[in-house]
Amino acid sequence: MLSPCSLLCRLATLLCVWALCQAQLDTKLPPGTPIIQLRLAGDKHKHYEGRVEVNYNGEWGTVCDDDFSIHAANVVCRELGYVEAVSWSPSSKYGKGEGRIWLDNVHCSGLERTLAQCESNGFGVSDCKHSEDVGVVCSQRRIPGFKFISTLTDNVESLNVQVEDVRIRAISSQRKRVPMTEGYLEVKDGGKWRQICDLEWTEMNSRVICGMYGFPGEKRYNTKVYNLLSKRRKKNYWGFGVNCTGNEASLHGCKLGHKVELRRNATCDKGLPVVVNCVPGRAFAPSHAQGFSKAYKVEQPLVRLRGGANIGEGRVEVLKNGEWGTVCDDSWNLKAATVVCRELGFGSAKEALAGGKLGQGMGPVHMNEVKCSGFEKSLTECYFNRDALGCSHEEDAAVRCNVPAMGFQNRLRLSGGRNPFEGRVEVLAEKNGSLVWGTVCSDSWGTIEATVVCRQLGLGFANNAFQETWYWPGDVSADDVVMSGVRCSGTEMTLAQCLHHGKHLDCPRGGGRFAAGVSCSETAPDLVLNAQVVEHTTYLEDRPMYILQCANEEHCLSSSAAAATSSSYRRLLRFSSQIHNNGLTDFRPRAAHHSWIWHECHRHYHSMEVFTHYDLLSLNGTKVAEGHKASFCLEDTQCEEGIEKRYECANFGQQGITVGCWDTYRHDIDCQWIDVTDVVPGDYIFQVRILRPTNTLSMAI
Repeated sequence: MLSPCSLLCRLATLLCVWALCQAQLDTKLPPGTPIIQLRLAGDKHKHYEGRVEVNYNGEWGTVCDDDFSIHAANVVCRELGYVEAVSWSPSSKYGKGEGRIWLDNVHCSGLERTLAQCESNGFGVSDCKHSEDVGVVCSQRRIPGFKFISTLTDNVESLNVQVEDVRIRAISSQRKRVPMTEGYLEVKDGGKWRQICDLEWTEMNSRVICGMYGFPGEKRYNTKVYNLLSKRRKKNYWGFGVNCTGNEASLHGCKLGHKVELRRNATCDKGLPVVVNCVPGRAFAPSHAQGFSKAYKVEQPLVRLRGGANIGEGRVEVLKNGEWGTVCDDSWNLKAATVVCRELGFGSAKEALAGGKLGQGMGPVHMNEVKCSGFEKSLTECYFNRDALGCSHEEDAAVRCNVPAMGFQNRLRLSGGRNPFEGRVEVLAEKNGSLVWGTVCSDSWGTIEATVVCRQLGLGFANNAFQETWYWPGDVSADDVVMSGVRCSGTEMTLAQCLHHGKHLDCPRGGGRFAAGVSCSETAPDLVLNAQVVEHTTYLEDRPMYILQCANEEHCLSSSAAAATSSSYRRLLRFSSQIHNNGLTDFRPRAAHHSWIWHECHRHYHSMEVFTHYDLLSLNGTKVAEGHKASFCLEDTQCEEGIEKRYECANFGQQGITVGCWDTYRHDIDCQWIDVTDVVPGDYIFQVRILRPTNTLSMAI
C-alpha cells in the first residue's frame, strides 16, 4: 500500500510533467526574445550530458561558467527536452569549445522557457576563456511529446536540425547485414519515429548521413524495390526538409529545409521516404565468410593514425620522403579531420583534437596550417604550410572518426573481474554447429593481444596481459578453450582477425586457471624520446678494457670484447637519452618491487630488463651494431614547472616516470653506449627506440 507521502510525490511529479507539456504547447515567446538553439557537445559518454553550446545568429558558441547555477542548468535541460537538470560542471569538464563565448554571468530563476530569457551580460559580451566553458548533466527522463523545432520562429530555415535520435531502418532482406549500409532514414522527434520526404533530398544530405554512421561515401540504391514497398507502407513524415552542405559531421549540423504539411502528406504527395545507401570502407566491407574483412592494411599509405585507444582515433601522421611525421594543430578543424577519416575508410570526424591530446609523435612536423574544403580525397591534397617553424609535438593534431556499428563487442567479453575493465577473456565461437562462449589459450598471450581485446571492447588501452586467471572465477560453462595460438600484430580490430589455430585447437595447459585474461585502462603513458638531447650529446670515446670490467660483466660490450686484453681499447659511441612521459597516466614497471635486481656496478635496483634499444644501422637499414644495456632504473630526473617528482632509484624507492616528467640516462654512465670497435668508418643511421615488450609495457603508440 502506498503511503500518503508517496502519493503526494507522484501527484507532484505528474503535475510537473503536465506543466512541462503545457509549456511545449504554448510556444510563443515574448516579442524581442532572441531565437537560439542549444546542444550538448564535447567529451561526453551519454547523450544527456555535455558542454552547453548556443547557436545565435547562425553561429555556434559556448556559455561561461561565471555565476552559472542549477537553475540555469534546469532551463538548459528543459529547452533540450529533458525534465530537469541533475548537475552542472564548470571549467570545461567536457573539453574546450570553439568559436565565440555567447553568454556570460547567466542568472536564471529556473522558470524561463529558454536560456535567452535569462539575465546575462548580453550575447557575445564576455571576458571568459574556453577553459571556463560550462557543462550540464540532464535527467534521462524526457518531456512527453517534446519537439525541438516548435513555432518559436517562422524562419525555420535559419535553424539547425534537432531531433532525439536518427536511424537507418533496413528492409527485411537487409536486416542481418553487418554493417547495415542501406535503408529508410528515420528521425525521432516528439517520442515518435518519422520518415523524411525526399523531394528536397540531395547527395550531400546522404553523404552526411553515411558519414555519421561511419561510412566514407554514398551511392545510388535500387529505386524499384523501394517504390514497390512505398505503395504498401503508411507514410508518416517529419515536419521539415533537410539542407546539408556535405561537410557536416552529423545530421544535427545541417539546416532545416521547407516545412512539410503533415495532414494527408499534402506537401510530399509526389515524393517518397528518403532512402540512403552507404559505401563501407574496405576494412568494414562485408565478406561471405565472416561478415567483415580481415584486418585491412593499406599499401603504402600516406596518412595513418597513432596513439588512439579505440578504432578510428589517433594522432595524425603523414608520410613524406619515406619518413613519418605529424601535423601541427594550427587551423586544424573538423573539415580537415573529416578528410583524414574518410581517406582511411571511416566516416566523418566526430572531433578534431589539438594540443597533442592523443599523444605526441616523433620526427618532423610535416604539415602546418592545413586548410581543406572537406571534399579532398586525401589530406595531402589540402592546402598547407610546409614551414612548421614554431610548431612542436605538443601541438600534434589528432582525430576521432565515426565508425560503423559492427557489433564486435557482442562476440567478446571479460568475465570474473572486479570491474568492467578486467577479467578472463571469453569469446563466442562456433562449436558443433552452435555458438558457445569459451576461453582463449594463454600460450604466447601478451600485451599486443590484450591491446586488441581492449580495443574491440572499447575499453581503451591494455594495462596488462595475464596467462593465469584462477583468481577471476569466470562463467563455468565457458571454461573450455575455443581459441588457441593467438598472435596479433596490434593493428587488428578484433581478436578473430589475429592469427590463430582455427578449428584445430592446440592448448596443452588447457583453459580454466590458465585461460587468457586482460586488464584495460582508459589512459596510458606516452613515452617520447627527446631526439635533440641524443643529437647534442653524441660523441666517440676510446676507453681501455681494464676500466670496463663492470660493463663487460653486464655484457654491455660487443662479442669481440671477450677476447680483448686488459690493455686494449674499445671505441664507444656515447650519448644521453631523455625519455619524456607526455601521456595521461604515470609509467610504472610491471615487475613487482621484490623482484627487482640489484646491480653492484650502478649501485641501485633495476626494475626492467628491457626499456630502450640502441642500434647503429647501415644506410640500407641493416643493423651493424647495437647497444647491450641490460636493464634500467626509471625515475623522475626532472619535471615541468608545477609538477613534483614521485619516483627515484635511490634507497629502493618506487620507480617510474610521472606525467610531465622525464628520465635522463647521462652519457657518462656505464652501458649508455654502443660498442662500435668492430664497425668500419662510414656513414650510418643511429636509432634509439623505446621498446614496447610483449608482456611488460603498454603505451599509446
